[in-house]
Amino acid sequence: MTAGQADALQRLWPKWGLDIDGQRTIDLAELFGNAGPVVLEIGFGMGEATAQMAAEAPEINVLAVDVHTPGQGNLLNLADGNGLSNIRVGNGDAIILLREMLAPDSLDGLRVYFPDPWPKKRHHKRRLIQPEFLTLAASRLKPGAVLHCATDWEPYAEWMLDVLTAHPDFENTQADGGFAPRPAFRPLTRFEGQGLDKGHVVNDLLFRRVQHRDVPSKEQ
Repeated sequence: MTAGQADALQRLWPKWGLDIDGQRTIDLAELFGNAGPVVLEIGFGMGEATAQMAAEAPEINVLAVDVHTPGQGNLLNLADGNGLSNIRVGNGDAIILLREMLAPDSLDGLRVYFPDPWPKKRHHKRRLIQPEFLTLAASRLKPGAVLHCATDWEPYAEWMLDVLTAHPDFENTQADGGFAPRPAFRPLTRFEGQGLDKGHVVNDLLFRRVQHRDVPSKEQ
């Protein structure tokens, strides 16, 4: 960690940091100081892309979660230096955050960019995008909210597409049922650029949280 990152953590964590401890349900309007839409970003690396998206859409609150301390400090530094009051940085397990600390239908979007692909078959169970995770995420997303994933590991992209397509709480925003073009609002990350330089193919997936219609009972 650089001295600047350490300083940002010390100065700004009490103001913009969130310890994920599973002990309470967060009031997101209180956390951000406004009732605007909230997007959860799981895993943000060093935070450059997160800060850029927050700067370009100041009306959207971004709750960015990671366990990488230098990245936390860097993102706080970027937010402070660019006057971005719409970023909060969470430290801890995003599963605990979703399960224990966020209310149902409280999120307006979810971003999972370049998660660990766990390429070895015996490690596939460690991948984040699994049916159980999607069920939990869907319970915290408002109907119509979009889950946006991106990866430069093609087997994981296919895995994500299969798992998301099969999940009843999500529908593909792409009419052909495939991958989506990179949206203009998602900047090219440093990690992504390194992958592209190596010849990797980057795939985006945008799936919408489904609003289930009530099925009338036979008695009605």
